[in-house]
Amino acid sequence: MERTFSIGRLSTTTGCKVETIRYYESIGLLDEPERSEGNQRRYLKSHHERLLFILHARDLGMSIEAIRQLIVLSRDPEAPCDGADEIARQQLGSVRDKIQRLKLLEAELQRVVESCDGHRIGDCRVIEALAECGACHRDHRAPR
Repeated sequence: MERTFSIGRLSTTTGCKVETIRYYESIGLLDEPERSEGNQRRYLKSHHERLLFILHARDLGMSIEAIRQLIVLSRDPEAPCDGADEIARQQLGSVRDKIQRLKLLEAELQRVVESCDGHRIGDCRVIEALAECGACHRDHRAPR
């Protein structure tokens, strides 16, 4: 018989909160486990592996929908991996866009910090610069 995990043990071994495990079940990313006679969830090794997959994908910034698509794709090991590659490429592009935006934010904050002489709030360049976003040297606002 295959070894099973309680939800607490699954949480401990993966570093994922119990509430998050239940959430992933409720939205269908994690298959619902069987229940013991006492109605306790009993997770299998496959649940553990799937949860680690989900957590790693989330660490890489992937959306729930992208993870859902990858799970669907993973069900057919013989299928071409074009779909999975495209999801990863899109995520990479998104990460690169965020890095570029963060670099702009860094430069603007550096400019603001360096422009303040730090004497008193009434003369504070940080407060003034934040109040006058139109005076920014770069457009750092996120696309809406």
